[in-house]
Amino acid sequence: MFARIARLRFLALLTFSSLTAARDDSLFTSSVTYCSPPETLLIQQFDIAYFAKNQSIWFNISAASVDPNVNVTANVMLNVYGMHPVNFTVDLCSLFSGALCPLPMYNFTGSDSIPIPSSLGVSDKIPSIAFQIPDLEAYAQLSLTEVNTGVLKACVQATLSNGWSTHQVAVEWATGALALLALLSAFFSSFTPGTLAPFRLFDLLYLYQWTASTALLDLNYSSVYRAFTINFAWAMGLFPASATSPIQTSINNMRHLTGGNMADATGGSAVALVNRKLSPYNAMSSSTFSASSDQYAGIGTENLWASYNTSSANYVSDISVASVQELSAAGDVQLVTPSSANVLQAGVPIYVNSVGIATANSFMTVFLVVLMIAATLLAVLFIGYCILAATSRYRRRTGGYIADWHHRYFSFARAWLLRVCLIVFTPVAIFAFYQWTLKDSWLSIFLSVILFLAVVGYILYSIVLVHRLALRSAPSELYTQPDLLASHGPLYAIYRLERFYATTPLILAIFVKALFIAFSQVNGVVQIVAILVVECMVLASLLVLRPHKSRGADVLATYLAITRVLCTGLMIAFLENLNLGAIPRVVIGIVIAVIISVAVIVMFINTLVNMGIMRLVPAHYRRRPGATPGGLDAEKGAENDEKDWRPRNPTPERNIPLDPDVNQPYPDSPSQTLTDHQSVYSEESGSTTLGSLLPRRWSIQQSQPSNRSRSNSQSQYSTSQSNYSPSRSNYISNASSPRQSIPPSPLHTQSQSHSRQPTIDERPPFP
Repeated sequence: MFARIARLRFLALLTFSSLTAARDDSLFTSSVTYCSPPETLLIQQFDIAYFAKNQSIWFNISAASVDPNVNVTANVMLNVYGMHPVNFTVDLCSLFSGALCPLPMYNFTGSDSIPIPSSLGVSDKIPSIAFQIPDLEAYAQLSLTEVNTGVLKACVQATLSNGWSTHQVAVEWATGALALLALLSAFFSSFTPGTLAPFRLFDLLYLYQWTASTALLDLNYSSVYRAFTINFAWAMGLFPASATSPIQTSINNMRHLTGGNMADATGGSAVALVNRKLSPYNAMSSSTFSASSDQYAGIGTENLWASYNTSSANYVSDISVASVQELSAAGDVQLVTPSSANVLQAGVPIYVNSVGIATANSFMTVFLVVLMIAATLLAVLFIGYCILAATSRYRRRTGGYIADWHHRYFSFARAWLLRVCLIVFTPVAIFAFYQWTLKDSWLSIFLSVILFLAVVGYILYSIVLVHRLALRSAPSELYTQPDLLASHGPLYAIYRLERFYATTPLILAIFVKALFIAFSQVNGVVQIVAILVVECMVLASLLVLRPHKSRGADVLATYLAITRVLCTGLMIAFLENLNLGAIPRVVIGIVIAVIISVAVIVMFINTLVNMGIMRLVPAHYRRRPGATPGGLDAEKGAENDEKDWRPRNPTPERNIPLDPDVNQPYPDSPSQTLTDHQSVYSEESGSTTLGSLLPRRWSIQQSQPSNRSRSNSQSQYSTSQSNYSPSRSNYISNASSPRQSIPPSPLHTQSQSHSRQPTIDERPPFP
């Protein structure tokens, strides 16, 4: 019966093998609801658990029978991932010598442990994977039907759990600690222009928010994936709360005073109110509410009760106390039928109620969180300004540095305000739009409009300012104006000059996805197709534009975009219209969770690299062949330095033409300076005169001197040429004192008009 469940063994054991040994294998009720209006049987509490260690049942039941003279048959059905391995009907009149026929009218309250006889073979019908797979999708249903009329007198459903779930408080704290680490790194790195940490903060939080937003669609998610996404609910401003928390109570009071009439959050588990067509119930039709088979009637339930008197207390001692304490109480038992108004539909209702927040309270919770973030930002910026102002009054040696920061501080503050607006844009857009569809409280709608306009208005103002300046003058102006780069740099500073607009497609994509998430809640096909198209367009823009300054940054952005496209495509399997089996949906949910987990690990490593963790590695291990010291930024191994992107070879990539007026041979006489240029290469001699000394400025006179003076100057010029020193110092000395008398050299035996030109070996070095 459970053969198909065995296919989940590998994935479950791979992920949770280290944890399963610390807990007793058990199945217990996680929620209890009526599946039909109670007429005969009233239940206040119904907790039951099965322990595989000693094959015993522990129960804690409080119930009452209120209808006299009722003879009923009991149908017990077990639904596991849409299958029915157990489905039998028992005539209660045949049990206990007719003590339960008719049903006695009294209150029954009790808690104890009962051993199960091995003859029933319960352990053989429950595979070991059922105790290890996280977020088990199973429930038990008890139906009481009147014998004579066939009328359903009572129906109770209890979801089952094994205690394992992909939603772990430790994971929430770990992801939060990573975000805090990235925030601190971004804050301290923002004092240095050109660093990557402030930009990676947005990438990390957007990954968290995108993961949570994938569970807000009208899809039949597997329970394991829905529980996994709850780990990132805090990134959307949805911190786990209880129905009686002060914040949720205040929001409820505000809504009810301003026209709100929607239900508050339930005190029990939200799983109890989930639509029965969705996980974990997987009941595709309402036929499961009635008894469907009596093939297991008289299965031997008498033996179960007959063996109860045989030292039942011994079974309790074998079970750890912690296992019993972890069993979830059912709480208030509510009536949930296919036509009930309190049924939670797929998307936002199930998700927010799973963290203890009512559907109508979702936006107001996000609103209060955004206000807290804004207040914290303003307080930090105000304290920083006060410290800067106080320091500037007593500045001495650091006066220039303090004055410079005093001038740049407001640009620094505007930059962080823009970063915060970009971070909160996703949850504000989604839940503000969704609040408009509820039409619950006029004050909630008004506040949603104000917050949405404030966040979107500042982002649009920055985008328009940047694009207008780039179109009016040139994109280079965006990078040459320090104040603009410091205040609006979060939009374009990470991109190349010609790709300054690369952030705009991402912001537009977030806005479009928020529209489909909020306004297409009744059509999951439209949602998933539209969001998949948007994610593909974002990926295509990254592949075509390649906007970042380094290849590593393009690779990281493309990897995150591929992750979003791949996971969104896999979620097509969650469409209700496909009627895909529960087990394939669970496998796909685990695969998506693994892909997202790998992306989170990549961002964790990236955050450590941005913090300078690579500096702890010896230089000869982290320096690549041919790389220059200091040529990489903090993001080594992931991204190249954005500032040191110049070519490593200083040789020009093309030949630079030389000025023909400069590259000329040394003239034989000053008169040649006024004649045509001669060739620098002689075919007869095969020698070149490139690099010869240029004529001195003093040899060129404004007026025409006499022939005698001209002859004397030529003689002096020729003499000074022949007496240079090969050293740089002598060359500079001769050039700096052109008028001093230099005795003629015996080497010069040629005439003044045919003075010898220096050879290559005799030429002075280039100064």
